Amino acid sequence: MNRLKGKIINIESSESISLVEVKTDIGNICAVVVETPETADYLKVNNSIYVLFKETEVSIGKKLSGMISLRNRFECIVEEIQKGKVLTRLILRCRDKTIKSVITTRSAENMNIKEGDLVTALVKTNEVSLMEIPDGS
Repeated sequence: MNRLKGKIINIESSESISLVEVKTDIGNICAVVVETPETADYLKVNNSIYVLFKETEVSIGKKLSGMISLRNRFECIVEEIQKGKVLTRLILRCRDKTIKSVITTRSAENMNIKEGDLVTALVKTNEVSLMEIPDGS
């Protein structure tokens, strides 16, 4: 599980759903949550929270061009490749933080991913979870 500490910088709500934007060390990350500031105390601008997303939810792009609907995208360097028969785990350096991605080995081979490559990590907003920091610090 990828976990980054961040600070809420914007919340847009409609009915019982909120789009929450969080500033983290790798860039701003957006999450769609089925809560609002009225139903969840931690959903307040300037609150510190954890941003969570599974390694399997981090898609990888290489030499992307054109428009894409994913808001959460981060330029990363491939630091390490752990290749298995079916799945490959990528250790990525995004600014000064590490995130991990698990993709199929077939995709890693088709993309010719190598250590040192510049790639784009992509995470859909509905695959990002937010977790309250117990002491708020």
